[in-house]
This record gives sequence, C-alpha cells and structure tokens, in this order.
Amino acid sequence: MRGPERYLKTKVNYYPIFLDLRDRLVVVVGGGKVAERKVRGLLEAGARVRVISPELTEGLRRLVQKDKIEHIGRDYQRGDLKGAFLAIAATSDMEINRAVSADATSIPVNVVDVPELCSFIVPATVKRGELCIAVSTSGASPKMAGSIREELEEMFKEEVAEFFSLLKELRERLKETALEPSAREGLFKELGSRRVLRVLLDAGMDEARKEIKRVLSKWGQDEIGKSL
Repeated sequence: MRGPERYLKTKVNYYPIFLDLRDRLVVVVGGGKVAERKVRGLLEAGARVRVISPELTEGLRRLVQKDKIEHIGRDYQRGDLKGAFLAIAATSDMEINRAVSADATSIPVNVVDVPELCSFIVPATVKRGELCIAVSTSGASPKMAGSIREELEEMFKEEVAEFFSLLKELRERLKETALEPSAREGLFKELGSRRVLRVLLDAGMDEARKEIKRVLSKWGQDEIGKSL
C-alpha cells in the first residue's frame, strides 16, 4: 500500500525512540511559526535543515541569512525529499501535506497535527540539560500532552539541569576510581535512586548536593564529595 492511506490503522502502538540527527538532512515543508519551531528543535539536535516554502517567518529568514539552514523558496515538488533522512510537513495546505506524506515512502515523515498522515509523531518534551522527558498521547490529544508537559516543567525546575550535569561528571570521575565493579554499580544505583530524586524535587539543589555527598561518603568517596 502506497500513499498516506498506508498509515490508516484502527490502532497504532507507537515505539518510543530518540534519534541521533547530527549532520542528517531533514526537510521541513512550510515556513510559518510551526515550521520555525520545528526547525529550531532540529538545529538543537544537530540536523542539517532544508526548508521548502515560498514564504518564511522573520525568524526563519534570519536563520537563512546566518547560513544555519538551507532555503528553497517555492512550493513543495515531488522529488524534494531526495537524500533526506527525515521529513516534516508543517503547512496549512492539506494537499501539500498529503503530497509530502505520499512521497516519503522510504523515510520517516511527520505531518504536524495530522497523525493519520504520519509514520512518526513528535512528543511534547521537557528538556533540562541532560534530562529529556517525552510525553505522547499517541495522537489522541496533542493539547493534553502539552498540558502534561507544563505540569512536568513545574515539577522539574531549571536547576534540574545542574543536577544532571553533576551526575554526569560524577559518573565519569567514579569510573576512574579503584572501586570494584560491583561496588561502583551499587554506588551508581544509589546516586540514581528515587530517594535522591525526591530530595531534589522536594528540597532543591543545595539539599540534593548534600544527599549526594552523604552517598559518596557511605561508599568511601569523601574526596570526590569534598570537591562538589
């Protein structure tokens, strides 16, 4: 089965996945605010972005001027997805959206807010440094997914980025210690426990740092703890 109808199923069980888009070509069809939001997210992920649209937002025009993205200033044409790793259609023209979906026979395609034309959907996300939480309602209610994201943003404050940066640094430093592998694994497990997370969420970063120092001391790593 070819064309957009190949995605019409009575029930879709999506497989959650995080893609490495570094230096991969992603074609975004559309030049409005939604397209701009998608483009900025793709650039953050390291993708090479080509935007196809006769018109662009001011933000997208600035990205073109800075050579951050490639721009083809016309409507989408068949063959425009050649060489792309991923395609996103973000236009208000359903005829164009359907054409993009139909042409993407060998690459993943997303048509914004039209799950029946998608081979993948983009979840609502909360990003705090190394932490990324994805939320999806499998297309049932994108607005509700956004509401859940807002709740998570309130729960996981900006300081969470500092917390995970610290955990990343500790993991690298602890790998260089003389701890036995089993002991090191036990320490990693305790540093990543719900107890430590609860301290962070309930009491903040300063108390979480104290809790991490307590855990390090328990496992004989006081010197590392003193440097925090």
